[in-house]
Amino acid sequence: MEADLYDEFGNYIGPELDSDDDEDDLDAEDRDVDEDDEPADADEDVPGMEVVLHEDKKYYPTAEEVYGPEVETIVQEEDTQPLTEPIIKPVKNKQFTLMEQELPATVYDMEFLADLMDGPELIRNVTLCVSLFSHGFTCFVDCLIEQTHPEIRKRDDVDLRYTDILFTEQERGVGIKSTPVTMVLPDSRGKSYLFNIMDTPGHVNFSDEVTSSIRISDGVVLFIDAAEGVMLNTERLIKHAVQERMAITICINKVDRLIVELKLPPTDAYYKLRHIVDEVNGLLSTYSTDENLVVSPLLGNVCFASSQYSICFTLGSFAKIYSDTYGKTALRRKFTKKAPSSNSQRSFVEFVLEPLYKILSQVVGDVDTSLPRVLDELGIHLSKEELKLNIRPLLRLVCNRFFGEFTGFVDMCIHHIPSPQEGAKNKIEHTYAGGLDSDLGEAMAECDPDGPLMCHTTKMYSTEDGVQFHAFGRVLSGTIQAGQPVKVLGENYTLEDEEDSQVCTVGRLWISVARYQIEVNRVPAGNWVLIEGCDQPIVKTATITEPRGNEEAQIFRPLKFNTASVIKIAVEPVNPSELPKMLDGLRKVNKSYPSLTTKVEESGEHVILGTGELYLDCVMHDLRKMYSEIDIKVADPVVTFCETVVETSSLKCFAETPNKKNKITMIAEPLEKGLAEDIENEVVQITWNRKKLGEFFQTKYDWDLLAARSIWAFGPDTTGPNILVDDTLPSEVDKALLGSVKDSIVQGFQWGTREGPLCDEPIRNVKFKILDAVIAQEPLHRGGGQVIPTARRVVYSAFLMATPRLMEPYYFVEVQAPADCVSAVYTVLARRRGHVTQDAPIPGSPLYTIKAFIPAIDSFGFETDLRTHTQGQAFALSVFHHWQIVPGDPLDKSIVIRPLEPQPAPHLAREFMIKTRRRKGLSEDVSISKFFDDPMLLELAKQDVVLNYPM
Repeated sequence: MEADLYDEFGNYIGPELDSDDDEDDLDAEDRDVDEDDEPADADEDVPGMEVVLHEDKKYYPTAEEVYGPEVETIVQEEDTQPLTEPIIKPVKNKQFTLMEQELPATVYDMEFLADLMDGPELIRNVTLCVSLFSHGFTCFVDCLIEQTHPEIRKRDDVDLRYTDILFTEQERGVGIKSTPVTMVLPDSRGKSYLFNIMDTPGHVNFSDEVTSSIRISDGVVLFIDAAEGVMLNTERLIKHAVQERMAITICINKVDRLIVELKLPPTDAYYKLRHIVDEVNGLLSTYSTDENLVVSPLLGNVCFASSQYSICFTLGSFAKIYSDTYGKTALRRKFTKKAPSSNSQRSFVEFVLEPLYKILSQVVGDVDTSLPRVLDELGIHLSKEELKLNIRPLLRLVCNRFFGEFTGFVDMCIHHIPSPQEGAKNKIEHTYAGGLDSDLGEAMAECDPDGPLMCHTTKMYSTEDGVQFHAFGRVLSGTIQAGQPVKVLGENYTLEDEEDSQVCTVGRLWISVARYQIEVNRVPAGNWVLIEGCDQPIVKTATITEPRGNEEAQIFRPLKFNTASVIKIAVEPVNPSELPKMLDGLRKVNKSYPSLTTKVEESGEHVILGTGELYLDCVMHDLRKMYSEIDIKVADPVVTFCETVVETSSLKCFAETPNKKNKITMIAEPLEKGLAEDIENEVVQITWNRKKLGEFFQTKYDWDLLAARSIWAFGPDTTGPNILVDDTLPSEVDKALLGSVKDSIVQGFQWGTREGPLCDEPIRNVKFKILDAVIAQEPLHRGGGQVIPTARRVVYSAFLMATPRLMEPYYFVEVQAPADCVSAVYTVLARRRGHVTQDAPIPGSPLYTIKAFIPAIDSFGFETDLRTHTQGQAFALSVFHHWQIVPGDPLDKSIVIRPLEPQPAPHLAREFMIKTRRRKGLSEDVSISKFFDDPMLLELAKQDVVLNYPM
């Protein structure tokens, strides 16, 4: 038996099984039984031992069985999505601004505020400008907010900064956007006025925000730090406000610094304050022709404040404190100009500064013993808890109780800044492209709420999540209603070319108060308004008017900035497939920043132009985080250049049209000094009549009568710094024929000056003279297609024959540093081709001011470098000032540019030109033959001019 369990090789095979025949018999029996039972359990599926294919096996219940039939389930195939990404993304709430969810409590009713909007004589539209971002007027607005909003209070020593609503502003501690605040403020007699206040950024890079705010205001309050005095930006703001015909008042802020920091005795503090007022008046007389434009505490347009300690007074409001305390005295005493005796004090020192000093010193000095007695005398009652406060909060409390609300500031604005009704005529004359003599002009000049709708928007504010924009502007006539259809006119709209206009429907309307918005259903003339729903066609500024019936409406002129965007960065997405997202982001930042320019170069790179490093840093932050949420690569920053000439063309340059029927001859020469700036600042305008234009050039620049009367155009735009002059003589040239192609030649000149021959940058400071012109008789032979490119070519050849040079932008830098750091500042500037123009101590403070010029291209990283060398004690501000010629000849072929080596000064022009051409995808060098006809080249060869030009 044992042997049967193994085969012959000894492998175990087990005992023998029963025979198959028996099984077959059994199966047959079973089958019979099954057949009988079948009808009974045909419905029941008995899971048997049947073979189930692998793909039909069911290990888990289906989704439908688990979740029920009405739940939609998504089955994600493997590998199509990385493990790090959730299959169903959580909804992300994007929020970039601090907004209140509910309307906060105010000391006035919102209905009262809305009613005041109907009385334009009770409204004041004011821009608060600050000469430096630390001059503390954001705190000043906080004080006004605290007075009108009883529940909003600052925590101990942390500033409230209610108007810095962007998270980036909170993090950086610097204002980036201008923020509108509308509130009701009482004057010293208790009468309420509606104040529309615009809190603007103080950093000089963001002066474009100030420009857009000034455009919709009637006056400015200029904040000046009592300790630091008039600075670079103060001067620029005064000049800008005068140019924009604003009412100017000043507020000398941080008066406490004179006492607490600089520890000046009262008389010195008086001289320091007086010095600031004198400096401001000096600047006003420089920039303004109006003799009556003076600021003085006596006139009531100077106010003194310390926002940190809640102090604000004018001479009038301080006098009111005296009269409230002492009442009217029987003694008649007079103020005199001359001191009655040699040791008598100035009244300002005796009646204003000394009491202020006493209050501050009592609180800072002897809190426990003598302070309660002094407070009793002043009629200020503090509880025991309040007396136990730290010095700063206590000082703030005492000053707040003593000086009361900021009625002095309100009085100053009411008396010295016109209401929208009074200021309308001046505003319209200055900003409206049409005249005042139409019905529409009159309605705007009268600020008529029943006239045709005209609203000027100058700013775009993005929503909390950065998805869409709301337009912010001022209603100049008529009343804007929520939900009404309007026509939006863009900056390129004219009565002749109506392409840049679109009909939209207004969504909701709000009155903006920094962190919250009050929704209203209509806004009458004279007010500021935030408009939903018409952001799509607006890029920078716009004019909103009736969709029909107001056909003669023209636009408000685009903003004119007091600085230039000269710094340039190129951007591209890290992932090329995200280019559409980046383009959408670029469109949005372009709306968000007033003076930002975005453009696409010929080589296809996307370029952003801004005013400075901080500005572009904020733009890039918004582009990356807020508007496109993608990774973006940024090229090293460069600057825009200009091209110019330094001599007259060495020979007459001519060019023939392709059909050989016309020939134009020109020469180029440099413009007189100062003329380019006059054109840019619109001191002279091409739209003037011939006689007035001629007189200007004859008297100011000694042009002869003929040349002055035959100016054809400025270029590249109507305010471009180049001039085209027709210098042909009627005896030699058919003036009628020349006149028939004037427009084409001007267009060619504009095109040529917009992108010069050296490196496609604008031409500047060049006068082009037409000396001769042969024009075909038949109109067919002198069409634009023939003449325009030829005019451009002759502009280029005349330019290249006149010793061309590159120009670069220069920054004006103002550095404040302690005396021992001055030499370090000189060192840093010298390393960057900068030169100092002035250094002087700031009167009444331990600091020095150093004024200097530095090329913009060498200014990248300058501030960081300066801080490193002075252990962070120096503070610099830089702003575009002028254009200057780059040393060296850009066309000198003998210069070899070695990579990665700093070039000596005479090689810079060549280096800049070649690198700019490379970046733009142009050929390495300027080839002359591109711009010269064959006959012209023969002429050149004869005169042996073509020495170092590549053919």
